[in-house]
Amino acid sequence: MGREDVIAFWFGEPDEITPDFIRQAGIDALNAGETFYTQNLGIPDLRETIAAYVTELRTPVSPEEVAATNSGMSALMLATQALVGPGDRVVIVTPLWPNLAEIPKIMGAQVVTVPLHFNSEGWRLDLGLLTDSLTPNTRALYINSPNNPTGWTLAPSERDVIASHCRKYGIWVLADDAYERLYYSDTPSERAAPSFMDVREPDDRIVCANTFSKSWLMTGWRLGWIVAPKPLMVSLSKLIEYNTCCAPGFVQRAGIAAIRHGEPVVARTLERFRFARDTLLHRLRAMPGVEAAVPPGAMYAFFRVKDMSNSMDFCKRMVREFGLGLAPGAAFGPEGEGYLRWCFASSAQRLEQGMARFEKALNAMPSHR
Repeated sequence: MGREDVIAFWFGEPDEITPDFIRQAGIDALNAGETFYTQNLGIPDLRETIAAYVTELRTPVSPEEVAATNSGMSALMLATQALVGPGDRVVIVTPLWPNLAEIPKIMGAQVVTVPLHFNSEGWRLDLGLLTDSLTPNTRALYINSPNNPTGWTLAPSERDVIASHCRKYGIWVLADDAYERLYYSDTPSERAAPSFMDVREPDDRIVCANTFSKSWLMTGWRLGWIVAPKPLMVSLSKLIEYNTCCAPGFVQRAGIAAIRHGEPVVARTLERFRFARDTLLHRLRAMPGVEAAVPPGAMYAFFRVKDMSNSMDFCKRMVREFGLGLAPGAAFGPEGEGYLRWCFASSAQRLEQGMARFEKALNAMPSHR
């Protein structure tokens, strides 16, 4: 758009580089010659490391229930390819990251949306509406918690009702747990957001997709994983072969280092983002015409701007005239119109610069609001 001074908060990406010990693990693997194909489901060391991590964090998981993937995004696509076909009925909770909302449509599924509702206290799920939508002919439920873009996080009581309902009708649950460690609980023992993995029973149809991108600052490495019932692993292995063959071996070695030695990174990242969240939300909530709630999870503020009817036009004008990049709410489905998404995974200095530009934009654009 002809500007080189844009301060961008539209990407869901931390602004810090990957920690040195993770990068060094990848470098060491390259220097050791790990440049060949690996097993479709991932090298045994990584599958064992992920299984041990999930077991310690959630519930017992075996390496045979784990598949390493080329990114969390690929994990979601692979799981959908394994579960969903043309005409299948799929329910998703919205607003939602557009990639996840579109994936079942690519497979020809009929997608039914259940919207979250916003008020000054935050985003809320209409549990009755969701369970009513989960009819016996529903193939799968897609749920992202903590949620991109709203930060909404599934409560344990809601999760238990949904899990029981899906269990009753044999509905698959595809849980996108990308932000599970970015959960701003005031209880130190709660190291992660509530997950369907916490209540998984042996015969449950639960598939959880995850990523190294957010918690370990590894967006560019493109490494993720799937935890799924063992019978699904045969299909997933074939699908990985037909899609990408395997994740690079040296990237998998970096993933092992991240999990085994990265808890201090996760803790520091969480507290850094908590400070950024509180700083940004305090400022936004004080601005006239802005309605914002403090998100309990993820790394986004998803807030309403009074009388804004076209979030895409609003965002384009902010870039052109004020050098500020935010994501338009309409990108996350029709329920997102009237809102903006601000990724606060950023330094205090950049946030301060961004907030000053946003306040200037609001003051200069009253007619557009």
